[in-house]
Parts: sequence; C-alpha cells; structure tokens
Amino acid sequence: MPEHRTYDVVVIGAGPVGENAADRAARSGLSVAVVEHELVGGECSYWACMPSKALLRPGAALAAARSVPGATEAITGGVDVRAALAGRDEFTQHWDDAAHVQWLADAGLDLVRGHGSIDGVRRVRVGGSGGADDLILQANHAVVVATGSGPFVPDLPGLRSAGPWTNREVTELREVPDSVAVIGGGVVAAEMATALADLGCQVTMLVRGGRLLSGTEPFAGAAVAESLGAMGVRVHLGTSVTGVQRTDDGVLLDTDPAGRVRAAEVLVATGRRPRTGGLGLDSIGLAEHETLATDETGRVRRIEGDWLYAAGDVTGATHTTHQGKYVARVVGDVIAHRFGAAEPSGAGSDAESVAPWSPLRARSAGAGEPQVIFTRPEVAAVGYTEEQAQRAGLTTEVVTVGMDKVAGASLAGAGQAAGSGAARLVIDPERRVVVGATFVGPAASDLLHAATIAVVGQVGLDRLWHAVPAFPTISEVWLRLLEEYGL
Repeated sequence: MPEHRTYDVVVIGAGPVGENAADRAARSGLSVAVVEHELVGGECSYWACMPSKALLRPGAALAAARSVPGATEAITGGVDVRAALAGRDEFTQHWDDAAHVQWLADAGLDLVRGHGSIDGVRRVRVGGSGGADDLILQANHAVVVATGSGPFVPDLPGLRSAGPWTNREVTELREVPDSVAVIGGGVVAAEMATALADLGCQVTMLVRGGRLLSGTEPFAGAAVAESLGAMGVRVHLGTSVTGVQRTDDGVLLDTDPAGRVRAAEVLVATGRRPRTGGLGLDSIGLAEHETLATDETGRVRRIEGDWLYAAGDVTGATHTTHQGKYVARVVGDVIAHRFGAAEPSGAGSDAESVAPWSPLRARSAGAGEPQVIFTRPEVAAVGYTEEQAQRAGLTTEVVTVGMDKVAGASLAGAGQAAGSGAARLVIDPERRVVVGATFVGPAASDLLHAATIAVVGQVGLDRLWHAVPAFPTISEVWLRLLEEYGL
C-alpha cells in the first residue's frame, strides 16, 4: 500500500512561485508540503533569469565602459569566456539546491522529492507509477499548482531529431560553439543572441515576424535589432524555418524565403507553454494539458469547491518571475486567511467578494505587469503599448522623446544614448493618467518602477508634474515626457 501523509496545504512545484505561495500559507500555522521532482528553486534559478543575466552582465559592463571617454581607453580585450561561465556557475550555485532546501526547512515547510500529480480532490500522488512505492499526500484544505512552463518546440520537419537547444541548454553551456542559429525573435531569443555574441559566437537570428520583440513598442525592437547588427549578429526578419537536419558538422536549416543557414547548434526560442502535462488533471475533470485559468484570488475557475489554486506561468496569465511571485503571495495569503486564521473583513470565498485593492486579490496583472529585457540597449515596459491600447478600444494620446534629450543618459555614454534610446508614454487623456510606458536605452530598467507605480496607482498627470526628477539622472526623462505632453 502507498504511504499516506496529511497536510493542510500541498504545493506542487518548488520554484520561486511555489516557494512564495507555500511560505505565505504557512505563516498562519498551516502545515505545508512542497513537492518537487527537479531542483528546488526552479527554472528561474538554474535555467532562466539568473544564469541568463549572469551571462549578459559581462558584455553589458564592457559596453558601458567603452562608451565613456577615459574608461574606453583602458579596455584592451573582450569578455573572458572562462571567467564569464565561472561567474554564471556561481549565480546558479553550481546547480546545487542545498540553499533553497535549507530555506524551505527554515520556513517550516516539508519538502517531498518526486513527481507530483493530482489524484482526485485534495489529493496529490508523488511518484506517478501507481504502485506501492508512491506517496499519497492528502490536503485538508488546498492544493496549489505552481509547475511553471516549458519551452515550446514547434513541429518543424527534422527539428526535434536535430537535438535543438532550448533555454536550458544555452544557459548551462560549457563550451561556446563557433556559431548558433536562433529560431525566434522574442525576449529569450534577443537576450541569448546578445550573450552568445558577447562570448564570441557567430549568431544568426531567424525571425518569422517583421520585427524583434513584437510585444513591445516597434522602436524598441528596432533599436535592439540595430544593436545586434552592430555586434555582428545576422538578423533575418520575415524568415520562417521550414526544415532542420543534423549533419556531421552541425545543423542545416532550410528557410522561407528560400535559403539555407548552417550553424554548429540551433537554439529554439519560440515561446513557452504551461507545464500541465502529467499533472493528473483528468482525475478532476480537466484536460491533461489544460491551462489553469484562475480568478483574482488564484482559485482555478473550472473546479467545484474551494480547494484548487494555481499561480505563475501555469495559469497562462503570467509571463515573468516577479509577476508569478506576486500572484503566489496573494494565493498564499488567501489560503492562510480562509483556512488558517479568522477571516478578515473583506475576505470571501471568491474574487468578487474581496475588496478591490485587498492584498487577497491579484490586481496588477495584464496591463500592470512590468518587464525588463536585458538586451543592449535595455528595454523596460509596463502597461499598454500604443498598439495594444488601440486593440483594447482605449482612447489614448502618445508622447515620445529621445534619450539624447536627457543629460543623465548622455553621462551614461554617448554611444549608448544617441540614436537608439527613447521613451514613450501612452496616456488616457480623459482621466489624464498613464496607461503604458516604454523605455529603451542605458539603465532603462531603473526607470520602470516609477512607471509601474504611475500605471497601477493611476497617478494623475497633474500630480506627476510635481514629482521632480533629480538632475542629472536618467529619471529626468519623465520631465521631458510631461513637457512634450504640454505640462
């Protein structure tokens, strides 16, 4: 007979999202088990956010130094590949999750190693064999799914058999190949093309659409494409891959328009899909690969009863680690209040009965989700782009200024600031609030949180005018944008 254990809450997935949901739920005294079949800390810690940024940082630091007179003269070489890879290994803790495991223990959370799947209402099976060696975890109150997402590999002739790289292989590489063909033009594609070029690799990008970073303002993708081209990356827009084959000396890709690209390796960066396969969703009446849509409290919509919750990429509504962690905090607090403590005023059994800006309701989703793309130049954005606002039926006005109008950006280095950097606000003229902001240029990420506060807080332009940016910092772009709007 399988061993049975009982907890108040069972969380499937020990990445940043699962860790946050479990921690917040346990703070009210609930007993919590966290199930993980890979490394505790998840995709972000070992194969995404941390290693990718560690690989990007050396090249970014060199480029920044080279753009400043007095510093550029001291630069005598490029990125030291071995040192860069060693630094990446430190950031990933050499793919050892001991520190994360200790954090779980310190937080009073039980770690259960193995593949977790739902096996009926409030029941999780660990092991998956259906035999006596399986472990059954019974949840008194709630199960939280935080299994994240996996790379989407398109069904192209020969691609899978060619052994393509995904985000995992490229972030844990040990030897830098002479050349890599990148299929895709999104965030992972652009960031990894940048990192690989910094490491001395010849990169060719094959982008089906007409521009890079299609979810951002067009000027952002154009600036990144221009920068990649200057780094020696070959960017082919409007180009589809029709077939791939592995040869003795690498890979051969057929493209449309008709052409061929040879490379030592191929990186597939064409998006991600919620990781719900093998999760046992059929045991509770859902399709095996179904995306777990939730309400604003994190409760899965198509499930009867108040017991199944989800957060992060697995919901299909979140695409960044920080946003997933935010929703996870909400989910953990909701579970704690519903099952582990006296229900506070404004807390009910569904999103509609929770006060609109309660901490028990995730509101900063969609148009409130910030994102930074660590290319050169950096791209930082929150809220609607002009195109997204139009599709949403909003009446908007748009103001755009070049970063070369800002003294702080010029101090960051003329080479980074001139020509490619810009900032844009998308404004609702009736309410006189910012509904979207995009910054492209040096240290663009440092501008993002102010914009996020403006968008989520719906801060009026007349009040924003009195938030005086310090001189000479890049933040002065806010003054230039408001002046351009007419204030």
